[in-house]
Amino acid sequence: MEDKAQKQQKIVSMFDDIAPTYDTANRVMSMGVDISWRKKACDLSFELYDKKEIDRIVDVACGTGDMMGFWNKQAQKAGIDVGELVGVDPSVGMLEVAKEKFPAFSYHTAKATEIPLEDASGDILSITYGIRNVVERQEAFFEFNRVLKKEGLVVILEFMKDENKNLLKKMRDVYLHKILPYVGGVISKNLEAYTYLPNSIENFVTIQGMQKELEKAGFEILYTKSFSMDISTLIIARKK
Repeated sequence: MEDKAQKQQKIVSMFDDIAPTYDTANRVMSMGVDISWRKKACDLSFELYDKKEIDRIVDVACGTGDMMGFWNKQAQKAGIDVGELVGVDPSVGMLEVAKEKFPAFSYHTAKATEIPLEDASGDILSITYGIRNVVERQEAFFEFNRVLKKEGLVVILEFMKDENKNLLKKMRDVYLHKILPYVGGVISKNLEAYTYLPNSIENFVTIQGMQKELEKAGFEILYTKSFSMDISTLIIARKK
């Protein structure tokens, strides 16, 4: 049986493989709607944090750097001065793409459970569509708490199931299981990677379960909302 370390390495290798086409596949599969979700996450976080000067924003599982770009852009729009944007990801392939896109940002090749940053050094820590790929999720939440300053924010965007089923959620499941894998597979030429996505959602913690895990790690839930047929969920929590 596959242990946690082997499972995590298999996921990292898969993302190395699809890195060159990852951005294109994401935009097509979400029909570009993920851009509005990301902007919403940034804007609301800045509103809740309510500071015009921010020392450090950390984006874990940063992939090709998409979310870092949005943090930077939305901060400029809001007149917020961000000292440093730091990307953390275990996939070398993904980070190579990120560095080409955003050479001014800082990067670390590391897992979500082993972030090479000082205690209480981050103001905001985000993980967008990446926590689902972290095998040791609860350990990662404790690590996020360690890295964040007191009252710092953790911002999570993810595909998550709700414990309450309705017609909308059934329609979403049809899209995730029947359409999304083939679209992503055609673009990336890696059907296995995009078949993994709906399967990982199916076996993933519910929204309510994730809230409990964050609370266990020392966070207070500030905001939870699902978007676009409940495909994507945003959770913002504050370190106590």
